[in-house]
Amino acid sequence: MLLNLIACTALAVWIYLIAARGGFWTATVRDDGGPAPKQWPMVAAVIPARDEADCVGETIRSLLGQDYPGQFSIVLVDDQSTDGTADAARRAATELGAADRLTVLAGTALPDGWTGKLWAMKQGIDAAAGREPTYLLLTDADIVYERDALTRLVAKAEDRALVLTSWMVKLRCETFAERALIPAFVFFFEMLYPFAWVNRRENPTAAAAGGCMLARRDALQAAGGIESIRGALIDDCALAQRMKTQGPIWLSLTERAHSTRPYPGFEDIRRMVVRSAYAQLRYSPVLLAGTVIGMAIIYLAPVLLALFGHGFARTAGCVAWAAMAIVFQPILRFYGLTPFWGPFLPAIALVYMAFTLDSAYQNAQGRGGLWKGRVQAKATEKR
Repeated sequence: MLLNLIACTALAVWIYLIAARGGFWTATVRDDGGPAPKQWPMVAAVIPARDEADCVGETIRSLLGQDYPGQFSIVLVDDQSTDGTADAARRAATELGAADRLTVLAGTALPDGWTGKLWAMKQGIDAAAGREPTYLLLTDADIVYERDALTRLVAKAEDRALVLTSWMVKLRCETFAERALIPAFVFFFEMLYPFAWVNRRENPTAAAAGGCMLARRDALQAAGGIESIRGALIDDCALAQRMKTQGPIWLSLTERAHSTRPYPGFEDIRRMVVRSAYAQLRYSPVLLAGTVIGMAIIYLAPVLLALFGHGFARTAGCVAWAAMAIVFQPILRFYGLTPFWGPFLPAIALVYMAFTLDSAYQNAQGRGGLWKGRVQAKATEKR
């Protein structure tokens, strides 16, 4: 009886996810752009960078090489790097003969109550404000853009009067660990925040992808500025929540921007996930327990029932397992991977469950939010 109940629950959840959760699994919400506006507004990119010498040069070159018809400049905040990040950025701009369009600021010491990235962003936004740009491109130091990326972002924002336009950039997916875990990372994100729901003005769901966010500066000010989310570990979604109070927002997949940050092994991805997984659960042991139990029922139970169950429980387990393998296919295709990864989604989910538990453990040990030598537990401690 209990096995049948678990089987029914797992199957019902997958039916709901497939039929009634915004079609998240189809991966069809893309960067479709918009018509060219009559006048191209001024844009300033703000890049927080801490020890990014290996990748920041390529990012700067891609941004300074944009075909954007309007005025565009860059402010990079060197967040107390020790690897020559600022020099690498300046060198890239000089090579293109565009040093006058890049401002490099030396970031100041991190105040209490701020995360490092948001404090760097705050300094960059303040510096860019003097030019009175209409839009701020809030981007990471490892994101490389196609030449028409900014034009498409702004055209979309202007056409739909968006206050925040964000792209989920294509993450690197080359090593075995990346192929195993990165597509699922995007899949789980879309499950939590269906893009179709995010993009509906009347739906309260709000999310953004922090690597690429085009924000209207006046709307950001009206929403309380970056300081209103100063302690947020998951700063992109926190910003989206604030911005959606000011107007419509947009989030989509894109192939016009990609991250060059490598995650060579499972340990590298573990650190990336552990940094914020427990924060996503609001540091709640109850939510943690519920999440682990829920994921076990949704992802693991169908496999166990299919392999070891009998009768209805086994049949339902097989159907649920097949369903999750099928809905995983669109994001696998997006990343150019073989469909044979589909049946392994339960095993991948088990890895992410372990990462989530580890995130809670690291937080309990005072290492919550560890990133590049800084710790920010519960978004209040310095990282």
